[in-house]
Amino acid sequence: MTSRPTIKPWIAGIHAYVPGKSTGKGGHELVKLSANENPLGCSPIALEALAANAGPARYPDPDSRALRGKIAEVHGLDAERVVCGTGSDELLNLAAQAFAGPGDDVLFSRFSFAVYDIAARRCGATPVEAPDSDYATDVDALLAAVSERTRVVFVANPNNPTGSFLPRAEIARLHAGLSADVLLVLDQAYAEYLAPEEDDGGFELAAAHENVLVTRTFSKAYGLAGERIGWATGAPHLIDALNRIRGPFNVTNAGQAAALAGLGDQSFITATRDHNARELARFSDAMAALGNHGIRPLPSKANFVLVLFEGALTAAAALEALADAGYAVRHLPGQGLPHGLRITIGTTADMDAIASTIASAAEAAQ
Repeated sequence: MTSRPTIKPWIAGIHAYVPGKSTGKGGHELVKLSANENPLGCSPIALEALAANAGPARYPDPDSRALRGKIAEVHGLDAERVVCGTGSDELLNLAAQAFAGPGDDVLFSRFSFAVYDIAARRCGATPVEAPDSDYATDVDALLAAVSERTRVVFVANPNNPTGSFLPRAEIARLHAGLSADVLLVLDQAYAEYLAPEEDDGGFELAAAHENVLVTRTFSKAYGLAGERIGWATGAPHLIDALNRIRGPFNVTNAGQAAALAGLGDQSFITATRDHNARELARFSDAMAALGNHGIRPLPSKANFVLVLFEGALTAAAALEALADAGYAVRHLPGQGLPHGLRITIGTTADMDAIASTIASAAEAAQ
């Protein structure tokens, strides 16, 4: 007989999520390009809404009705088929909890969002990784890994931390290959960084089928990471399931107000997308030019680049050089990427400084 409460074995198997660092040796602050935050901040209109919010003594609207209505208006959805959450992380965890449990499998691609493994283990399900295709999500590998135990399939599109993207036809092919009792969760946290013509068709699938849930967040392009606001859309029974188990007042007054205002300023999203596209292309080109040093940037459709260090300069050494230069980026040995650094796209000056630092470190390592 134990002398204290015993943790469930599936919870004991969880490795807690490790956020991107923002400090260097001695605790001094670094420019934080480790968490895929928006270097432009958030919409001025959203800032005004945050400043005007005067509701901390009152519980927020438990159903986020105004926010859900605006989400539906902007994206052409049915507000009754939208649920809001404490970031999309809450909704990803709830999707696994509602539809998987002990004896079930939760499937995702190797080198995908670390929360999927946690979400599976948290509800007692077994996390299953499908092989990647040169660090990108492979539809054939996912379908081959489906078994009679598979209950949930997570796909981040664009993917974090690799930046890879599955076009509409591939997402449709994946969905068509799943049985109707398997839930496909399309995690579109970085969708606002895509050009309009690159839409993967997730909303249409979620509207037409009963086994597709699409999640999004206000943490990335909208620049509201600190307010923790996410949302999902899907068939009524999927939304009902999430509403049954989500927190009753899970999106704060300030968060609802800021997200509502941010949705009304799509010019800020356009400016964010344009800045990201320009700086991502410049930085990727700068890293590709270091190919003779064994440095390889993976193609990215998100607001970051995963840079692989396959030569004399190691990712750990590059991480230290960047910290010495005043920058925090994300090293991912815990996700099987000890040779990779995920670098958030920052300002023009930031990206020039990072490229220069890596180039100098690569030369010195030869």
